[in-house]
Amino acid sequence: MSTAIENEVIYKAKLAKEASLEMQNKTTEEKNTALLAIAEQLLIDQAFILKENAKDIEYGHKLGLSESIIDRLMLNPERVKAMSDAIHLVIDLPDPIGEELDRINKDNGLIISKRRVPLGVLGMIYEARPNVTIDAATLSLKTGNTVLLRGSSSAKHSNMALVTSIHQALKRVQFPQNAVLLIEDTSRETAKTLFNLTEYLDLLIPRGGKDLIDLVVREASVPVIETGAGNCHVFVDATAKYDIVRPIVLNAKTHRPSVCNAIESLLIHDEFFNNYGKELLETVSIAGVKIYGDEKVCKVFPTAFKATKEHYAKEFSDLIISVKTVNSVEEAIAHINQYGTKHSECIVSETSKNVEQFLNGIDAAVVYHNASTRFTDGFEFGYGAEIGISTQKLHVRGPMGLPALTTTKYYVNGDGQIRL
Repeated sequence: MSTAIENEVIYKAKLAKEASLEMQNKTTEEKNTALLAIAEQLLIDQAFILKENAKDIEYGHKLGLSESIIDRLMLNPERVKAMSDAIHLVIDLPDPIGEELDRINKDNGLIISKRRVPLGVLGMIYEARPNVTIDAATLSLKTGNTVLLRGSSSAKHSNMALVTSIHQALKRVQFPQNAVLLIEDTSRETAKTLFNLTEYLDLLIPRGGKDLIDLVVREASVPVIETGAGNCHVFVDATAKYDIVRPIVLNAKTHRPSVCNAIESLLIHDEFFNNYGKELLETVSIAGVKIYGDEKVCKVFPTAFKATKEHYAKEFSDLIISVKTVNSVEEAIAHINQYGTKHSECIVSETSKNVEQFLNGIDAAVVYHNASTRFTDGFEFGYGAEIGISTQKLHVRGPMGLPALTTTKYYVNGDGQIRL
């Protein structure tokens, strides 16, 4: 590891740690004032941000990145405004810091109060999407945390521009600028340095593809929250209504195929497939989706490619889907629990018994009945924004809003009690 890399990461981690001590005492009003300044500054700096983003888009095309990845990278006036608007939603949300979760009044007069407090210093490693820079920064600030950001090389100019804008806003309202810091070196070494900064980081959140998340979980000694890898499914039950199935499948696969809550696999009950399978596959294919299917799918739809176990396990993040026929809800549950990533799973059915069996039997952060998996999102869940979607079980699961970025502390008040 080069000294320069180590110096940037550790230097900024120290600054973030120092700033976190100052953040502990920031009031809700002060934090909201800082967030409002950021929302305003993004619009003021829009031309600069888009100019820098254009450099990343040009670089992405030179690298031959897929159109779905380019879409994740791209900013435009509408997306900048959406980021600004999302900050206003975060401002309007209740501040979880200081919330009393439990109170115990002891017979000896002690009063024990359990309250939410900031986690401290968050480390964020993420790929492509520059909007994550704003989501991570604003949610961290609202919860009294500081955040050390490390984006990917594909979004380097965009991330630097956004953090520059954030710093301008924080400076304007005399708020600690070191509460949000970006590691500008995007080499693998900087990421690996973050993995083991237990002296400075309280939590590490990877947000990106399965390979990135697996790497962080495997190698980090800093506590990690797994987020984002999304091999999501729609299971079409025998009693599903085609008029409901068609828009759900199309939305879940084609609305934004590069995001983690898009489906990668479609399971179809034999009875439904016999009646509507060919029609549904034609609809999906016309929408530009490449289909990998089992033997029955390929027989009915000859332009489909033969699916393998690797296809069933893959997060395509593109207009590609694996399709498998099953003969029961039990088979669908077993397949999803084997190949899914515990993200978002859907059943389309009119049979309440099967719906309950599916929703209870699937091991995932979010389960759906007759609705697109695309709703797994912090904004859609009312969190204003999200710092990621946790697919693990400790300490949070699903879209991570403000409460997910807190821990707890016990406050004990007495008047001279001693333990006998």
